[in-house]
Amino acid sequence: MMIICFSCGLLAQSKLTVNIKGLKNNKGQVVVGLYQGEKNFLRKVYFGKVVSISNKEAVVEFDHLPSGEFAISLFHDENGNGKLETGWFGIPKEDYACSNGAKGFMGPPKYSDAKFTINQNKTINIKI
Repeated sequence: MMIICFSCGLLAQSKLTVNIKGLKNNKGQVVVGLYQGEKNFLRKVYFGKVVSISNKEAVVEFDHLPSGEFAISLFHDENGNGKLETGWFGIPKEDYACSNGAKGFMGPPKYSDAKFTINQNKTINIKI
């Protein structure tokens, strides 16, 4: 009986593919953070990846994800230092984006605007 339950859990694991478009050049890399749940959004990354850029586009894949709500935040790390460069008042100098095109107003985007559900393999597109 436990073997059956365990194998059912394995079937519930999903793959997320993220197509990133709209990069202004091929310099640097794209830093991507996948967040699980509202309390972790922009605080604690569930899974992070750094991907290369080709033809002003990038693709990142996350394998073996459980079903649930997630959100993505990413930025074009043009200088390759792994940090989002900011200026006055913490305003980003490097291009950034979130899932669903979520944007913040006088602050970071809201989780409710960026969230999406995974319960099977999924592909999303993010324009930066």
